[in-house]
Amino acid sequence: MGFKKMRSRLISPFLFVLFFSATAFAQGRQTFDPHDLSGYWLSTGTGGHALGTKAPALTPEGIAAMKGRVPDSLNKLPGNAPWYQCNPMGFPRLVLDNEPIEFVMTRDRVIELFQWEWTLRELWLDGRELPSGDNLENLGPAWYAHSVAQWQGDTLVVNTVGLDERAWLDNQGNPKSFYARIEERYRRIDADTIELQMTLDDPKFYTTTWVGAKKTYKRMPTKDVTNSGWKGLYSGNTDAICAPMNEADDYNKRIRDPAAFGNKR
Repeated sequence: MGFKKMRSRLISPFLFVLFFSATAFAQGRQTFDPHDLSGYWLSTGTGGHALGTKAPALTPEGIAAMKGRVPDSLNKLPGNAPWYQCNPMGFPRLVLDNEPIEFVMTRDRVIELFQWEWTLRELWLDGRELPSGDNLENLGPAWYAHSVAQWQGDTLVVNTVGLDERAWLDNQGNPKSFYARIEERYRRIDADTIELQMTLDDPKFYTTTWVGAKKTYKRMPTKDVTNSGWKGLYSGNTDAICAPMNEADDYNKRIRDPAAFGNKR
């Protein structure tokens, strides 16, 4: 047998195996559009309903803003968070929750829908500027503030200002000022995974910028999205809204206490 024929017989099976492996690998990876975040997503970690990294030192004004805030204690006693009195969680606390988020993509904005509170955020992509100066003062503070977004490569970058200072940043009661700016960076890293990192820039209340940990969200199967609530802590509750008409005490007994404290109360 000639050398060329022998080499051909040896190489051909190798090329076949290589081609088959590459094809199988490609088929195992779902194609996706990194600019399409649409769908239902659920956080993979607890995260403590916080930015996930150590908070910077507070300024004197930050210390004053924190005064009187009582977070839930380790022995499962409730604190005095605003949402316990039927107030909105606000931004970014609601985003930091472990309940599902739905993204709806439109031509000029991204809409975030939240199962918890059944509320939404509008992330404007139409080129409008982030409110500042007199424009921000005239708009005033808002529970979910004012947000604009833009694509930087495959990352959706959202900036938010005009935060309501009455809303807590997290479950520990950390504050954020009206003049703070929070940046969110959403990146779809594969067909079933979104990565989020937040950064808080608030020189009024903090001595340095607060860079949060990266959080991971996984796509929820369609079967988990039903008329009786999305998958998660409040699955099956179609109206997990605390309304003053319903009385805060009743809401706390039906929803807050079983979720946060189990049967200990």
